[in-house]
Amino acid sequence: MNRLAVFDCDGTLVDSQANICRAMEATFAAHRLDPPDRNAIRRIVGLSLVPAIAQLLPEAEPALHEAMAEEYKRAFHAMRASAALDPEPLYDGILDTIEALDAAGWLLGVATGKSDRGLHLILEHHGIRHRFITLQTADRHPSKPHPAMLELAIAEAGAAPETTAMIGDTSFDMAMARAAGTHALGVLWGYHTSEELLGAGAHGLADHASQLFAHLERI
Repeated sequence: MNRLAVFDCDGTLVDSQANICRAMEATFAAHRLDPPDRNAIRRIVGLSLVPAIAQLLPEAEPALHEAMAEEYKRAFHAMRASAALDPEPLYDGILDTIEALDAAGWLLGVATGKSDRGLHLILEHHGIRHRFITLQTADRHPSKPHPAMLELAIAEAGAAPETTAMIGDTSFDMAMARAAGTHALGVLWGYHTSEELLGAGAHGLADHASQLFAHLERI
């Protein structure tokens, strides 16, 4: 049975918080609303857009959540078109870890709240798109922590839940892994705390990408 390591993107593979915060602030400004605190924005990274905005603005009607999700997409596209995006670097050690897992026979995937377009752009930018055999995004699935992303990734990779690990920085990732019956590996360089990751069901924690290979090889 194939072994599959599925990575979250924002907060796990790449540090994208600056652009996410700027786009969300522009979205609230477009609707003449006070923007949330940046820490509050970082805490919803990983969710699909509509549920994320609903968490930031729970008192609003669903129609406004939908409209703001579309505005967020426009804001992000405008930033990209004007070359105003901040760099979204790979976290330290991620590239080496991806290469080591690939060499050891692991199949790799991504499960993210990003759109297909956004994910492809960031992976191509860093020259790692070819490393991943399955890419699951918010365009085709319910938001995390629903297990649909992981379930399709497992099917596409010819893996099984017991030979699959979900690697992510949020409680949403850990809850999704648990719901899909996979190993849940939390990383501490992202947007949720160790207590939150463990509380959501993380089987293990890594505070640097160099530790991921050893964690995965123990599965």
